[in-house]
Amino acid sequence: MSTLYDYRLAIEGKIKADGLDSMKVKGEIGLRTGKLMSLISPSTPDDPVVVAKFRLAVKEVLNLSL
Repeated sequence: MSTLYDYRLAIEGKIKADGLDSMKVKGEIGLRTGKLMSLISPSTPDDPVVVAKFRLAVKEVLNLSL
């Protein structure tokens, strides 16, 4: 699996655990990263720039460190 896919699973788990609005949170992260979470699969290649953007966006939006 890719790091981005692992991040997707962690984000989805946090959304579910906290009872957050999935569309709103995923949309906000997508806007900040330029990558739609629904398009991230286990075979998605890791781009270091995108991985860094995801870490920052998730910290800002969910206060979750990846």
